[in-house]
Amino acid sequence: MPELPEVEHIVRALGRAITGRRVVAVDLKLKKLASGSRATFIRKLRGTQIRSIGRRGKFILLDLDSGNVLTVHLRMTGKFVCLPLDAPLPPYAHVIFYLDDDRRLVFCDMRQFGRMKIVAASRLHQSKELAALAPEPLSDEFTLDQFRATLARSRRTLKQLLLDQTKVLGLGNIYAAEALFLARISPFATAATLSKQRALRLHSAIREIIKEAIDCGSTLRIDLEDGDGSYFDTLERFWRVYEREDEPCVTCGARIRRVVHGGRSTYWCPRCQRR
Repeated sequence: MPELPEVEHIVRALGRAITGRRVVAVDLKLKKLASGSRATFIRKLRGTQIRSIGRRGKFILLDLDSGNVLTVHLRMTGKFVCLPLDAPLPPYAHVIFYLDDDRRLVFCDMRQFGRMKIVAASRLHQSKELAALAPEPLSDEFTLDQFRATLARSRRTLKQLLLDQTKVLGLGNIYAAEALFLARISPFATAATLSKQRALRLHSAIREIIKEAIDCGSTLRIDLEDGDGSYFDTLERFWRVYEREDEPCVTCGARIRRVVHGGRSTYWCPRCQRR
């Protein structure tokens, strides 16, 4: 599943590819991907111009000149591809947006977990999906005081808390593991017991790891017109602990451990990351 930095890279790629384009027609092949009726979804999009592409957490936001916003969540396998009209459709093409420059923006989703919803721009941040989200991790609202208050209210482990988008935004399994390693804190420590000093380290690590991942991707150029929708392949990079079970820690040389925790693989260095 893409995490916040990957979604940011996709937003930038979409911005280059389709900003200013008008949606001539829409083919919704898989009804469950979109909220409301098929006819209403198509009617509200047909003829609209895409003014800009933004993001809130992992939600992609297409701002339309009709006063509506199309929100898209990729979930596990959702992908966008831009194709000319005469190109064959890629596998799992479930939503097709016909653009005014003789191209199609195609949403593919093998697992069919992705979701789209049309929301009035004036009510966007009050919508159920966005209203509950925590502050953006690189924003001024994500303060140490706010973070410590969030920790103090939870008896969950840090790993579980960091994956909750209503508590800490933008982290998934990869960046939660990386941030905890950078902060030198065990993923199994109870959130409410974290000291001020350790909370400061983790707060800084979250911001650092997100910024690092975004900056790393900014040197790449995701090509939405490659035809196969596999743009996540361009974002592979070296991880400090994630998917490095039994490999030596980059800091101390100890063997990286892995356990299934809360239904997800958790990676950590038992020497560097203490409770």
